Amino acid sequence: TFAAQYLKGDLEVEFCPQGTLAERMRAGGAGIPAFYTATGFGTVVQEGGFPIKYNAEGGSDIDMPPKETRDFDGRSYVMERGIRADFSIVKAWKADKSGNLVFRHAARNFNPAAATCGKICIAEVEEIVENGELDPENIHLPGVYVQRIVSPPKYDKRIEFRLTRKSDSETAAADAKPMTLADLDNRQKIARRAAQEFTDGMYVNLGIGIPTLAANFLPKGIAIELQSENGLLGMGPFPTEDKVDADLINAGKQTVSYLPTSSIFTSDQSFAMIRGGHMDLTVLGALQVAGNGDLANWVIPKKMVKGMGGAMDLVGSGCRVVVVMEHTSKGAPKILSNCTLPLTGKNVVDRIITELAVFDVDKKGDKGLTLVEMAPGVSLDDIKQATSAPFTVSETLKTITYAGIN
Repeated sequence: TFAAQYLKGDLEVEFCPQGTLAERMRAGGAGIPAFYTATGFGTVVQEGGFPIKYNAEGGSDIDMPPKETRDFDGRSYVMERGIRADFSIVKAWKADKSGNLVFRHAARNFNPAAATCGKICIAEVEEIVENGELDPENIHLPGVYVQRIVSPPKYDKRIEFRLTRKSDSETAAADAKPMTLADLDNRQKIARRAAQEFTDGMYVNLGIGIPTLAANFLPKGIAIELQSENGLLGMGPFPTEDKVDADLINAGKQTVSYLPTSSIFTSDQSFAMIRGGHMDLTVLGALQVAGNGDLANWVIPKKMVKGMGGAMDLVGSGCRVVVVMEHTSKGAPKILSNCTLPLTGKNVVDRIITELAVFDVDKKGDKGLTLVEMAPGVSLDDIKQATSAPFTVSETLKTITYAGIN
């Protein structure tokens, strides 16, 4: 696999936050040599020292260099260079013979930005049409950026995670059976508690796994707009089997559906709305969280390389950040005084929700963690034994309640 090749030293990999990558391509294609972003400040992205290439003995042959920083309006930013590539290879739905491209559903993602930053852009398309057959108002990428067009004779679109939901009648029948607390596993408990973080009208980004599961338990009367980093706002539920479409997926490569409020755009615009502070809430998982709000969730050096994805962009955006995770991993605490893994963000977490407890985090001060809710049947000693970071107990400590469970 790609990760195995990197860990063996067969590949050089420069780790870059997903939104920063999108903007670096867009900037390069627009003739902008560099820009500043808050994403990655205080992490190896800015400080350097993380291996780009391992050697045969497991040490580092090439390290990421530190990057220039600057403060604007009291906030610290990292300078990132625009990307200019010799070749860019993109995938589109249709092209006319002048190279104008049209993308389908959420398949726009990184393609337009990648096309613009290549000196030579090669576009693979499903269909080539005559000039004049594409509506000028609906062309997503002008032909000036495209130098080659390739259309294979047969096209097979793979779906990595084909997830579907039952029909409305089947769902209604399943919902008729009431759930009890005893029916819930840890993931369900965490997700149902996390669902209570949503308020009506919120714009929300959910990580894959437990965060995405939380959207299934929205309290009655609450409507939110879910954003997916690959360029979808107003993300609907998993489709019914007859509505599955390989081009309509979320950032986790899962099949999804549209809502009446949905809109589609590019990845660079998606991260512009994240970086610009237009999201109200992000909910994501973690490998470790520190008492000061530091977050680590993208890599275990020399063992596991998940990649940072869009998490650095999300937690660096200034929106409210809620971490959902199991309290321990193989018995080892995940809530620590200090993270031991490379950080995703410094002082970024506002709240931690686990199967045992809910903590508020004083990420801008020195008060650390405050235990505000405790799971039914769990004692304070249970939580202390499972938590490495010190915490205080709220004077208004409550028992956790779960969406949809009486």
